[in-house]
Amino acid sequence: MVDLPDQDPEAAEAARVLIARFGRSFQPGEVIYREGEPGTEAYLLEEGRVRLLKKVRGAERSLMVLKPGDLFGESALLPGAERSSTAVALSAGLALAIDQTTLQNLLEHNAGIASRIVKQLVRRLRDAEDQIELIMLTDVQSKIVSALLKLAQQAREPGGTSALFSVSPMELATRVGLDVDTVKRSVQKLREGQYIRVADERLEVPDIEGLRKLYALLGQKDEVASEA
Repeated sequence: MVDLPDQDPEAAEAARVLIARFGRSFQPGEVIYREGEPGTEAYLLEEGRVRLLKKVRGAERSLMVLKPGDLFGESALLPGAERSSTAVALSAGLALAIDQTTLQNLLEHNAGIASRIVKQLVRRLRDAEDQIELIMLTDVQSKIVSALLKLAQQAREPGGTSALFSVSPMELATRVGLDVDTVKRSVQKLREGQYIRVADERLEVPDIEGLRKLYALLGQKDEVASEA
């Protein structure tokens, strides 16, 4: 549900009103929208998980898996935009459906939701910049270490030197644009070097600075290889 304080009756009522007016529920396997369709609404995910897919040379590839709090389909907030990907529900869930008029209304009258939307737009811009960086990297291990560094930096506590976060092999493979088996082999090498620890789908980076030094070393090796 909308993350407004439960102990505040007015906030709780505001949350119910938002869900009643803008809430859209979906079931596992449901296609929320398809790539190429006209976009009329963005979605702020409240419950469940959603996968974004994109056609690349005729085959659909997974872009990312979304969790509660994530914004998707935001290109629909621009006039005349088409969907740049397909969104498929991985589980039953709920999202706030936001069109251009609704967005304007929220910006003017609901600071809490407006703040969440703006933060998500900034995060998506940052993610796009990270993807550009990953595309520019040629070394497989560098791609994976770079992605893990970004996740660790987002997950660590202020002033902390370690981080614990959840990421599946499929999600990591999607993030770096590699197949799952390649990612698993590279992650195993990092485990053997004690740069990371893995339990179930939770991953710990015990020394973020140590992982950052490894990334720098991999970059130096890649430069030497390219000059050879």
